[in-house]
Amino acid sequence: MEIAMAYLQVRCPACQSPDVIKHGLTAQGKQRYRCKNSDCSSETFLVEYSHHGRVPAVKQQILEMTLNGSGIRDIARVLHISPTTVIEALKKSATDPTQQHSSNPTDGAR
Repeated sequence: MEIAMAYLQVRCPACQSPDVIKHGLTAQGKQRYRCKNSDCSSETFLVEYSHHGRVPAVKQQILEMTLNGSGIRDIARVLHISPTTVIEALKKSATDPTQQHSSNPTDGAR
C-alpha cells in the first residue's frame, strides 16, 4: 500500500519568501505561520482563513470600494460578509499606519 502525500510550499504573503516556520494554531485549529525574513513586515499569517472577511485581499477590496463611494451595506452584500466586518476593517485601516492605500496621484490632476 502506497501513501500519497502532497507537499504545499508555504510563502509569506508580504515578501513572498519561502523561509517560513509553523507558529502554533488558531482557536479554530488552523495552522499559523511566521516569516523568518527580518525585513518582512508580516509577523504571522494563515494560509486558510476561517472567515472570508479576514482575508487580506477582501480587506483591500473593502477599502477600494469605500474610496469609490460604495456604502457599508452595499460592500457587505457584494462581498458576502457582515456589515460589522466592513465597519471593523474600515476602523482598523483608519488607525493602522502600516495600511497602504492604493491611490493614483494623477486622479485629481487636470
